[in-house]
Formats: sequence, structure tokens, C-alpha cells
Amino acid sequence: MGMNVSLVVMAAGVGSRFGGTKQLAAVGPDGEAFLDFAIGDAVAAGVEKVVLVVRTDIADDVERHMSTRSHQVEIAYVCQDIHGPGRDKPWGTGQAVLVAAPEIDGPFVVCNADDYYGRSTYQKVIAAAAEMAPDRVLLAGFRLDRTLPEVGEVSRGICSVEGSEVVALVETHGIGRREDGSITGSDPAGVLAPASVASMNFWAFPTRIFDDLEAGFTRFLAEHGDEAKAEYLLPTVIADLRKAGDLTVGVVPTDEAWVGVTNPDDLEVARRRIAEMRAS
Repeated sequence: MGMNVSLVVMAAGVGSRFGGTKQLAAVGPDGEAFLDFAIGDAVAAGVEKVVLVVRTDIADDVERHMSTRSHQVEIAYVCQDIHGPGRDKPWGTGQAVLVAAPEIDGPFVVCNADDYYGRSTYQKVIAAAAEMAPDRVLLAGFRLDRTLPEVGEVSRGICSVEGSEVVALVETHGIGRREDGSITGSDPAGVLAPASVASMNFWAFPTRIFDDLEAGFTRFLAEHGDEAKAEYLLPTVIADLRKAGDLTVGVVPTDEAWVGVTNPDDLEVARRRIAEMRAS
């Protein structure tokens, strides 16, 4: 039997294009937010502790919302913005995970608070995380064509995979479906295979990652600390550690479709798709 796995939910982002607290937008039939599905699906997969990384200005709202739900799990709150130098924009996903360190004592899974990843994704990744080597990181690998919105363009981390190993991850922007049915990206430009492995920021980490994140964030602040919009991002940190030979990155494939919201107009679509997925 492997170790207990915790869940870290990154809920401190500022939804600039969404307006309001996107983290708490109701997408389920009983007023569930994305993070309620994340917690419920993680608990069903065996997680016994959840850490919600929030911002000071939404912490009360998030705690109030959680008090209305009956999640059978220990929940801890960490405010990302009281760590590191103060500025309006959060320091990025790498720092969001770093601030959860005091609450975590074993392997853990990380996800975004405003994405729906599907029940089986949690089951597969959490089971794999419980048996993970201490110098290994795991990434849930989605099929690219199952992560695209019905309209508009998105950015995705496109992975090159050999066997079960991620050997490269390229952040690709302007990805969308074209009229001829193909999927293309604009930066870097090119046609993308529908079955390409896409990262949706759903990771499993060993506790040693906190030391790596702390050292990396110190370097990042020395180089970019005076830039108002620079972000310390998980994929970049992991890619650097992989290149340096400090850890390996494995992919855990999932057949689930991803659902998310960028703009308020996306909510109706998200509600419909989540209802369909949870009924099946």
C-alpha cells in the first residue's frame, strides 16, 4: 500500500477575463463550484487532506462557500499573497504550490480551481502518486482534442511523450479548431494531432519538490523580482529540473474530457457538459 496523498488546489488566480470570483462560479446542479468537484473526486479517490491556496481578498468567500458543502475531508487554507514580495498579480503556479509546503507531509496532487478534470483522472493520478518514486513527477496527460472549447483559442502545454516519459513540454498558444476540422496553434505555429498529449496543470509531486521550488523561486526573484507581470510557472520549473537530470516526469494518460471557463459566456456550456459527464 502506498502513502497517503493530499490535494493542493490552486485557487488564487485573478480571473481577469472572467470578472468576479471565478473559483466559486456555480457549475453543478446543486450550486457546486469547480473546486467542489475537485475535492469530491479527490476524496472519492482516497485523499484525506485538501489544501486550498487562495488570496487574502477571496479567502472569506471561499471559506463561507466551503462551509455550505459537506466535504468529508480536512481542509486547510493558505493565502498565496502573504508570501513573497507584495504585488497585485500572484507570482504564478510555482509559488502557489510552494506556499502549501507547511501543510503537506507526503506525496500530493495539484490542480487548478477552475478546471473540471473528470473523476477517473483523480483516481488514476492519485493511485500512481501513492507509489511514486521520490525523484519522480507525474502529469495527467489529456488528449488535446478533449481539452478544446467549442469556440475560441486557448494555450496548452503540448507534451512529447516516449513510452510513459515526458521528454518535452512546449507551451503552445492560439490553439483552436479550424473550419476544415484540423487543430492548429499559432505560437509555435503548426498543425497539432488530435491525440497530442496536453497538460492541463494536473500534477503529482513528491515532497522534495518544495526544496526545488524554494531554491528556484529565490533565483527567480533575483532575476525577475522587479517585473510586475513575471510569473514563476510550474511547467518551466519542472522542465528545468528534468533537463538537469534531477527528476523524471511520467505521464498518466486520461480519457476524460476537460471542461473550463475563461469568459462568463462559457458557464452555460460548462454546466451542460459537466451534467452530461457526471450522468454517464
